[in-house]
Amino acid sequence: MASEDIAKLQETLAKTQVARGQLSFKGKSLKLNSTEDAKDLIKEIEDFDKLEALRLEGNTVGMEAAQVFAKALEKKSELKCCHWSNMFTGRLRSEIPQSLISLGEGLITAGAQLVELDLSDNAFRPDGVQGFDALFKSSACFTLHELKLNNCGMGFGGSKILAEALIECHWKSSAQSKPLALKVFVAGRNRLEKDGATALAEAFGVTGTLEEVHMPQNGINHPGVTALAQTFAVNPPLQVISLNNNTFTEKGAVAMAETLKTLQQVEVINFGDCLVCSKGAVAIADAIHGGLPKVKELNLSFSEIKRDAALAVAEAMADKAELEKLDLNGNTLGEGCEQLQEMLDGFNTAKVLASLMQGEKSATPSQKSLDPNPGGPAPVLSSPLPVQVYTFLAFPSPEKLLHLGPKSSVLLAQQIDTSNPEKVVSAFLKVSSVFKDEATDAIDALMKKAFSSSSFNSTTFLTRLLVHMGLLKSEDKVKAIANLYGLLMVLNHMVQQGYFPKAFTLESCCFAHNNMLQMVSKV
Repeated sequence: MASEDIAKLQETLAKTQVARGQLSFKGKSLKLNSTEDAKDLIKEIEDFDKLEALRLEGNTVGMEAAQVFAKALEKKSELKCCHWSNMFTGRLRSEIPQSLISLGEGLITAGAQLVELDLSDNAFRPDGVQGFDALFKSSACFTLHELKLNNCGMGFGGSKILAEALIECHWKSSAQSKPLALKVFVAGRNRLEKDGATALAEAFGVTGTLEEVHMPQNGINHPGVTALAQTFAVNPPLQVISLNNNTFTEKGAVAMAETLKTLQQVEVINFGDCLVCSKGAVAIADAIHGGLPKVKELNLSFSEIKRDAALAVAEAMADKAELEKLDLNGNTLGEGCEQLQEMLDGFNTAKVLASLMQGEKSATPSQKSLDPNPGGPAPVLSSPLPVQVYTFLAFPSPEKLLHLGPKSSVLLAQQIDTSNPEKVVSAFLKVSSVFKDEATDAIDALMKKAFSSSSFNSTTFLTRLLVHMGLLKSEDKVKAIANLYGLLMVLNHMVQQGYFPKAFTLESCCFAHNNMLQMVSKV
């Protein structure tokens, strides 16, 4: 047998070994309401010997189906990984907690010892957290290493419930001489705010085993950031700290810098869009200069850092042999771009920034790209250059929308997951807040994409939109929009378009339509 054939055989065997204990129904878009709907999947689960990982993400599971899944899991004691993200699309809010309770009971009854649990992209909110509270306090989670709850709408109420459950899990597991050793925690886009971050910080302080923390876009201000910083200091294994798009300010940045001085294993620091400001950047630079020998990536983009502070950050990288990426994109550097380049040239680390540009200087095609997933080799460090989509969505302004160029509407629509009505509402509100002619183009593209998608729940979208407008009450705390001018103007445009279902348009009620126009004229 030729050597290349042996290599292929070895690769195939390796892949088989990895997938041997995994059963996947990922992305099948199955709507599982009843026992009958789920019977084929249940049989596969029951017949699968030594099931270690079950993938259900990308399907929608109702209460009755969840109960039969739970029954099948009761005999799967070897189950370790539950990949259950995006599993309740289109379900009533009241259904989800009960479904989570059923699934948790199945795992507890089985005596499973979970290592990874992923419930991301399930809009269960605080009451949903209550649904898996018992699971987290049980022996099934004593062995948990990875917990992923990204984009679940937990809010600070849900995060407090979660924190208390994790603390109780730690004490119970410690009593059995196998303390909870949580390594990876993911909870971006959950509206945690100060109170939620502080509650979770307490839990992290009890475990002390974290290696990765991902908590971006949570509205955490400096008291919450400070609480997290203090608890990170007692988690020496930390390698990845991702808190982008929160609000550090100088106070939070300085507190985080003090913690960085105590950590030796950190490889990735993402504080982009965190308003660390110049003073905070200098403090972080000082922390890196004296430690963090393994740092590979530092992101301080869009943080209102001026030239001298940016140069201090670059200087701190002089002896960082493993550095792969330094992102200072979107800061006020001016002529400091050239100085920064020269400094890094002197350290033989200029490749981490590729080229630096300012003003109207020419750029390579890759640098002019509107790639909404930043992190490529060429950071853009000057405001007159095109602003990425993610930046507009984080801090919307008419100028940023205009700078996206003629394809802004398409680029924005591409980035929105229309299967999640709350994400569509969020994008809709941000575009509406900077109402101009360009805004209607972007709204048209977004709505056409949403209403043409079979997974889009238009009723939920409209309900959440009315909540944000202050016209409907909601169980979760949603601050009504203060200035409705742009939103009402966009709505007036929107109801005249063909993509909007006739049953929902204000054209079907002349009185309501006229009232809305009167409101617009008074704003």
